[in-house]
Amino acid sequence: MMKRLMLRLLAAGGLGIVLSNPAAAEMAGPPSKPVTITFYNYNLATATAGAQATRELIAEFEAANPLIKVQPVPVPPNEIITRLQADMAAGRQPDVAQLVFRDLIYLATDLGAQPLEDMAGAKGYAELTAGMIPNGLELGKVDGKTYGLAYTFSTPILYYNADLFRKAGLDPDKPPRTWAEVRTAAEAVAKKTGAEGFFPGAYGPADGTFVYQAILMSNGGKVRDGNRLTYASREGIEAVQMLRDMVAGGGHSRMDPASPADAMSAGKLGMFLYTSALQNSISNAARGKWELRVAPMPAFGTKPTAPTNSGSALFAFSTDPAKQRASYELLKFMTSKRGYTIITSKIGYLPLRLDIVDDPNYLGPWTAANPLIRPNLEQLSRLTPNVAFPGPDYRQVESLMKDAVIEAVFGRGDVARILTEAQTRGQAMMP
Repeated sequence: MMKRLMLRLLAAGGLGIVLSNPAAAEMAGPPSKPVTITFYNYNLATATAGAQATRELIAEFEAANPLIKVQPVPVPPNEIITRLQADMAAGRQPDVAQLVFRDLIYLATDLGAQPLEDMAGAKGYAELTAGMIPNGLELGKVDGKTYGLAYTFSTPILYYNADLFRKAGLDPDKPPRTWAEVRTAAEAVAKKTGAEGFFPGAYGPADGTFVYQAILMSNGGKVRDGNRLTYASREGIEAVQMLRDMVAGGGHSRMDPASPADAMSAGKLGMFLYTSALQNSISNAARGKWELRVAPMPAFGTKPTAPTNSGSALFAFSTDPAKQRASYELLKFMTSKRGYTIITSKIGYLPLRLDIVDDPNYLGPWTAANPLIRPNLEQLSRLTPNVAFPGPDYRQVESLMKDAVIEAVFGRGDVARILTEAQTRGQAMMP
């Protein structure tokens, strides 16, 4: 409690510099002398193409802005909030951070993230966001102001192994479009090929609940309505019961939730519903061994799907005018046409500037050579927020929900009872 109070006081002190004059003029001008800013980034903490591409982005930015030095702070995604809290409590003010949307409300209300409209001014904010997809920008707003600038996005897509489909007597040119078709195909793969049929990345272990939320909302349910939890609604129970029935039928694998990406890459899983951010790595693993294809996330009959965003936003925490301007320039470059050309082609996230997709000067050649991105781009038109929870206990509330879904899908208890009891416990932690 004392630590939380200290952080709130620190945040309030920082915010006061900005909010004391919310109608302030535009930002300070470009740096006239050297300035160093920190960049807390979880892509840099991985041994993947994401780290290499992020280093390339930072190097290009520094070359174009010789007076700005970016000090990278690589932190794994499941540790980055704790690291920010610790550094703030120790008086080390972060400048820019790559963070996930599940933390959005907490960052805006408790950790002192700067509203970009106030930090950049009207003209600067317009220049920063011009050309970005509007529904992506909306996801980073709290009470009408942008605290998280949309950065690396993906949506759940259905990866499927065309070779296993053929072995199971299925037509890989006609992938499942509904959950009923997924169940039929999954059971065929499991029974006729010896491989696992299907698994959704809806159960963790450390990636939040965005896939589960997409399934729930595609059936017309909602995670919460304001401060009232609603995932144990009729629609929510139906969605989880559908997954339970797939497990009972043998099509939905009982594998460890940490294993499906590896199983898919090894050609031992028929279908995998998960973030499109893995598309590059799974494609590389499949090349020359088996044929990877992708399809949009499945629907509940004729209901429209509600693909959630997974990925991150960029948050600015600086209160010093010179560092704010340098942070603004970094945000602007990382989300520029050039920035998204590198992010999409070398990491696999979606370009949030759709005008570069077929532009020969940017992503055009890459898109032509990688048509698997098309289903994911189409889902951007229906992009749905990965719902964040309010209050200081927001992660415990989310964990209760996720644990209940796991118990309901893989256990033997009544689905409605399990979800309702978890929702009641979680509600007691809500503001």
